[in-house]
Amino acid sequence: MPADLAVRALRKEYRYPAGSLVVLDRLHLAMSRGEALAVMGPSGSGKSTLLYILGSLEEPTGGSVEICGQNPFSLDRAALARFRNRTVGFVFQDHHLLPQCTSLENVLVPTLAGGDASTEAATRARDLLRRVGLAERMDRLPSELSGGERQRVAIARALINSPPVVLADEPTGNLDRRSAGRVGSLLLELQREQNILLIAVTHSLDFAGRFPERAELVDGRLERQA
Repeated sequence: MPADLAVRALRKEYRYPAGSLVVLDRLHLAMSRGEALAVMGPSGSGKSTLLYILGSLEEPTGGSVEICGQNPFSLDRAALARFRNRTVGFVFQDHHLLPQCTSLENVLVPTLAGGDASTEAATRARDLLRRVGLAERMDRLPSELSGGERQRVAIARALINSPPVVLADEPTGNLDRRSAGRVGSLLLELQREQNILLIAVTHSLDFAGRFPERAELVDGRLERQA
């Protein structure tokens, strides 16, 4: 069975007047739904760049990326936006919630972008907020929530369109130890329950240690760890 995510000889190079900087070099990765991988590495090693390429937010210099059998970089802008909206969920270090919207409204934002807002979507959003422990916080603005609660809203938002792939960029990085533990556990529980392909980049040894698979980004390539 083909992998749901297939990365072959991936390369990312930034060119400057004084020269070039190779961040990713002949990187290979294959994963399927139900798998979870934590990617570690020092600042500047290319972890976030890798995540942005996998999420089709940034184009590679070379190599290929296929998600669910589709090369996202072969799509035009409109088709790429639709593909990303339906296929990839994002959880960032900074939750990026809309400050003027309630928790429920923030979770529903991706359905609005896809033109599929419906009573069914609202029901799913409420169910997700209950699942992440925010049944009593649905009508609260981000300013009325704790950091951990805001990140749980962001997780629910990432899952609203039932994407097969979820990418998390330092999802516990801005949280205190206790909140980080809860958010990390919740993300992995939902990954298992919904059979998601999850990749998270992190500096946290504790968070990475919860993953069944771990890798370190070294010299532009992923080195799997035992």
